[in-house]
Amino acid sequence: MIRIITIVFFVFSSVVVEAQSIQKFLDSLMKTNQIPEIGYAIISPDSISELKVLGFHRADLENDQTKATLSDYFHLGSNSKAITGFVAAYLVENNKIKWTTKFFDLFPEWLKSSNPAYASITLADLLSHRAHIQPYMSGLEYDELPEFKGDKSKQREQFAKYLLAEKPVGNNEKDYNYSNAGYSIAALMLEKISGKSWEHLTKEFMATKAKVNIEYGWPNKINMNQPYGHWIENDTLRPLPPDIDYNLSLAEPAGDICMTLPDYAKFVQLQLQGLSGRDNVLKSNTYNYLHYGLKDYAIGWGNMIKDGKQYSEHIGSAGTFFCHTLINKTNKLALIITANSATPQAQKAILKFVNLLKSKYGI
Repeated sequence: MIRIITIVFFVFSSVVVEAQSIQKFLDSLMKTNQIPEIGYAIISPDSISELKVLGFHRADLENDQTKATLSDYFHLGSNSKAITGFVAAYLVENNKIKWTTKFFDLFPEWLKSSNPAYASITLADLLSHRAHIQPYMSGLEYDELPEFKGDKSKQREQFAKYLLAEKPVGNNEKDYNYSNAGYSIAALMLEKISGKSWEHLTKEFMATKAKVNIEYGWPNKINMNQPYGHWIENDTLRPLPPDIDYNLSLAEPAGDICMTLPDYAKFVQLQLQGLSGRDNVLKSNTYNYLHYGLKDYAIGWGNMIKDGKQYSEHIGSAGTFFCHTLINKTNKLALIITANSATPQAQKAILKFVNLLKSKYGI
């Protein structure tokens, strides 16, 4: 089996794209780079000026039933981290937990069996990749784990105990070491103080506070009429069947949420409103902390300054879908691109589309 590798990186490219209509550009881009379905949104604090999906759910079946619609779900991959951080921030604002709460303050009985290097790790450390937890960014790492029993929460609890007994990665406290697994440990802290499973807590919070719906896992596992993710098998782009033996539940808080493009655009708009000085679900200063509170990577968002503009960004993929979100705080604009292919060829093509949108809309 081809292994799925979680891909997370940050790119601000200056490639110049030939001026042409977005529709014509996308038609060519999808056809020549094997992208069955793509969606994009352009967002300001007050409006979502572009919100479109094009193509088909499956590369091998193009008909009215598989045609792209705005009700299609896209897997967010590691862009899920911003949602876990969002939930954590609400609990912090409501004095349920602090960013500085230490993991072993909530789980003191685990300290004896854990590596002493982790004794002082905090919620913020885990969500900003500064707890030095092993990365768990490839299928091979998960294949080598022992078998964990029980429901998702119980399995993540056993996973966390395993992780905390491992040696730490990195030796510079000022640098972040990207880790999907750190989010699984942070999720235990949120479960502990809320009394709810991470799945229940997050789905309920997003529905009641952010007014959007989220689901977990591949979209076609929710409904076979939803988009299929794609990978290369025997030099051919293949749709990933819903019964594939691949389980992301151990790292679900880090990368296994899916959303429709309209709902995800609403979530990103909340971020942009907050970064523009408005309080909404969270206070404006909380949004600034989530995006820019730490250099290079804060809580679920990477950040940088380029050409005098302040950006936050995340790119996520579990190997078969792709999601790129870019927020320009300075110009108060954001873009989202989602796709159901994440091949290297597709990723390069999507980054060209990112630059076309940045140029056209001044992002």
